[in-house]
Amino acid sequence: MDKNTWFKEAGYGMMLHWGLYSLLGGEYKGERVRDYAEWIQSYFQIPNDEYGKLATAFNPVGFNAEDYVKLAVECGMKYIVITTKHHDGFAMFHSKVDSYNVYDATPFHRDVLKELADACKKYGIKLGIYYSQDLDWHHRHGGGYLSNHIGNSGTTWDNSWDFEGEKDFDVCFDEKILPQIREIMTNYGDISLAWFDVPMTIKPEQSELIYKTVKELQPDCLINSRLGNGQYDYVSLGDNEIPSEMENVDNKKIDYNDIGGFKPSPYGLYETAATLNDTWGFSYYDNNWKDAETIAGNRKHLNSLGINYLINIGPDPLGRIPTQALRILRAASKM
Repeated sequence: MDKNTWFKEAGYGMMLHWGLYSLLGGEYKGERVRDYAEWIQSYFQIPNDEYGKLATAFNPVGFNAEDYVKLAVECGMKYIVITTKHHDGFAMFHSKVDSYNVYDATPFHRDVLKELADACKKYGIKLGIYYSQDLDWHHRHGGGYLSNHIGNSGTTWDNSWDFEGEKDFDVCFDEKILPQIREIMTNYGDISLAWFDVPMTIKPEQSELIYKTVKELQPDCLINSRLGNGQYDYVSLGDNEIPSEMENVDNKKIDYNDIGGFKPSPYGLYETAATLNDTWGFSYYDNNWKDAETIAGNRKHLNSLGINYLINIGPDPLGRIPTQALRILRAASKM
């Protein structure tokens, strides 16, 4: 089966937003974020010195990669996409490029991506990785600083509370972004999807270099449209976007998903990433869960349009899948 066929036939996948932000669960000093829990560092402008201390408490002893993969199999999902680095800059894999990662900086001292990769291989599930290729709040020269006139789920796109003065994304790109992408694409076996996000600062030549690098190291890896600058294999629709008809997809520009102009997928590959409640990362108080009927109906409708449904789970600080998420997904799989 070629790389395009499996994706077209997959229909359904699991996304995992998990990182240091899961420890805070959407709350900080008695206040709650406006919407997305994984944006909490920006929303409250938590200094890196303070936010980084969360790593010393990150010990998710409840994490078992096989539990995640078995759930995906049980629910009819064909692939899993995990956050290897979100906007806070913390890596959920053993990076030699930057010690700010789950293996070196936490008492957990395990490579989450490696364990998930092994479990996916064991059970025949395709592995995808989410990687924030532009925003990085832990790096002085992380991107987003050109776009702070545009609204977001925090206060600023870049880390403007720790790092003032001139910024040069090229430095972050050369020192961290591209080297970490090379690590992921080299050290974890087959990577079927590269799920990039919010290309606010990245230049055309940088998007092109990431695209070429991924293809050189993982020739069969599909790259989503949020890499930016027209470099992609498949289209990531807007968050939680459920179009009524396919013509509503092909005839529009997709916000910031593709700087430089939207064009339809060259391979006819499309995907909607969506949440089970209102947030992506774990929230202690977000109980606005979609019911199983809604999830099953969305899946059926999107698949009828040829669009994959990538449904997100936000594991808790111990690495457990919230009970309500388990119930909804298992019930939806029977409908």
